[in-house]
Amino acid sequence: MLNKGLFLIVSLSAVIATTFAQSPYEGSNATFSAARNFKEAGVFSRVEDSLRKELREKGFQWPAKYMYIRTFKHEKQLEVWLKNDWSETFELFKVYKVCATSGTYGPKRKEGDKQIPEGFYYINEFKPNSNYHLALGLNYPNASDAILSDQNKPGGDIYIHGNCVTIGCLPLTDSLIEQVYYMASVVKDQGQDFIPVHIYPARYDSKKSMEQVMLKAKNKPEVQKFATQIQDAYEYFEDTHQLPAVMIAKNGSYVVATNPETPKVKRIKVIETNNPVDPYAAWALEEKVDRVPFYKEGNAALQRWLFNLSQSLVPMLNGNASMSLQVEFIVDKNGNTALATVVRGGYAELNKVIKQKFEKELKWQPALKGDQPVNTKLIQNLNIVAPEDL
Repeated sequence: MLNKGLFLIVSLSAVIATTFAQSPYEGSNATFSAARNFKEAGVFSRVEDSLRKELREKGFQWPAKYMYIRTFKHEKQLEVWLKNDWSETFELFKVYKVCATSGTYGPKRKEGDKQIPEGFYYINEFKPNSNYHLALGLNYPNASDAILSDQNKPGGDIYIHGNCVTIGCLPLTDSLIEQVYYMASVVKDQGQDFIPVHIYPARYDSKKSMEQVMLKAKNKPEVQKFATQIQDAYEYFEDTHQLPAVMIAKNGSYVVATNPETPKVKRIKVIETNNPVDPYAAWALEEKVDRVPFYKEGNAALQRWLFNLSQSLVPMLNGNASMSLQVEFIVDKNGNTALATVVRGGYAELNKVIKQKFEKELKWQPALKGDQPVNTKLIQNLNIVAPEDL
């Protein structure tokens, strides 16, 4: 029996107390409608085919019955775990790169703080016609947030979505959100009404990550306390691959209830999506396309932009020596520039400015494969000419 001062919010992966939360779906066909719109967008069958193949290669059955999402701010990672029977342990399917973040470590407490929440949530909305390609809504503010956040303006509209931009959400690239969104719609249709989403500041078993969290929070004891408060849920899942029951005390704090008799499993070492050897790995880039990207305002305008950029960088030249650089970058499905990296020439401060300029100012007509826009990579040379060399 629960203590009267506690509210149960998550028990194993599907049961959530109706004392403060009702199902976000009015009918059993709610997710089917989302999937149908998804199909009408011309993406449904392609995503299912690729998912079936990937799941089969990794030893998973189709369709999955249960799904759990776990994400880490510091590592910028979002994990998808799956299982096909209630009694089974969850198995890691895939680690996705969160391609943009905002705010800092610690929970979200008010509207406009740009914080990505931390704590225990579930998906409460499927949004196939989102301005950010596709979006899965989270039930922020939850019962804990309702107590601890600003009582008048706690904020809201927190999503896992595409388009790689954020002010408090968890963005993926469009090709990656297509997988996560479709998989969530499938398990919803299989009967999992509540898909849990746990958000942590960092991986607690990574010494370097936690040192960074505590360094950033050295003058914020409430952030340190909160990180410690939710750690038990992380540790329990790492040891068992099962979800603990999470409760909320009258003061809004989380209380994690674990079962010491749950069989232990071997902890796994998760792949690093930010691996510097291949920073493009999470973008699902297309190397062969039917139409390459082109600058929205035309090639002449691009050449003017490059010339103006090089002129603006002349004062940053070291020793007034001319410099030749090479920049690699992604043009995503929406024509945005991402992950601009100077791969030849330059120095740290100069390269940082070039990266910011490329990513903020260059807009494209994206590459096409068939009739579908796709992510691809471009290389651009940039010459900065010192005045005496003109």
